[in-house]
Amino acid sequence: MSRAGNDGIAALERAGAETLKRAVQLDAASRFQESLVCYQEGIDLLLQARKATTDEAKKHRYQQKISEYLTRAEEIKEHIKKQDSKYHKQIRIEENATGFGYEKLFHEYLTENVSEVWVEDPYIRQVHQLYNFLRFCEMLVKGPCKVKTIHLLTSYDEGSGRSQQMSALEEIKQSLRNYGVTLNINFSSSIHDREIRFNNGWMIKIGRGLDYFKKPKGLFSIGYCDFDLRPCRETTVDVILTKHTKKT
Repeated sequence: MSRAGNDGIAALERAGAETLKRAVQLDAASRFQESLVCYQEGIDLLLQARKATTDEAKKHRYQQKISEYLTRAEEIKEHIKKQDSKYHKQIRIEENATGFGYEKLFHEYLTENVSEVWVEDPYIRQVHQLYNFLRFCEMLVKGPCKVKTIHLLTSYDEGSGRSQQMSALEEIKQSLRNYGVTLNINFSSSIHDREIRFNNGWMIKIGRGLDYFKKPKGLFSIGYCDFDLRPCRETTVDVILTKHTKKT
């Protein structure tokens, strides 16, 4: 085999080993959804290396590793399947409570493998609600997730603010495009649910949607810019792990 061919196989092996090392670390930390993704990616890289090499000893060694990690990946799949729709945590946000900015509320579920997000909220219409959605998008752009697509389902402003609503959403859409993120916007006159879904299986249902903050006392009052310092309105947050990330 040529030098270039050997180098390519070695690169696949190194990439596979690094990815599988990360999978084992995530597995040990009980971050099973993320570890499964890494196991699958690492196994695929080793499969490519095994297919490319003509060295029978290497083929045998790759196959041993593939079988070992494939067994663990299947065990994790079964574990996740058993846990699907059974995990449920409820957070009660009290009236005037602080410390519930979007980053604090969502960061635990925005894992590295989140690439797609669905937002259903009928009240992304008024100026402050549009800013809420913008701040939520900014949080997604900052990571650690690598969001590529955001789907928004909301309702039209029923009054004179529709033009402003459409203009603001279009501006957010264009701005997100500069960061490599696609925003898909749809409208429904019958929507009433408020929920946010990530494609790693987490669903967060907030009683008030993204609009659970109180109006700031003034343009230069503490909490105007930092939502962690902004008093909240009373609401309930339900966090659910489900195998379905999008309604069909």
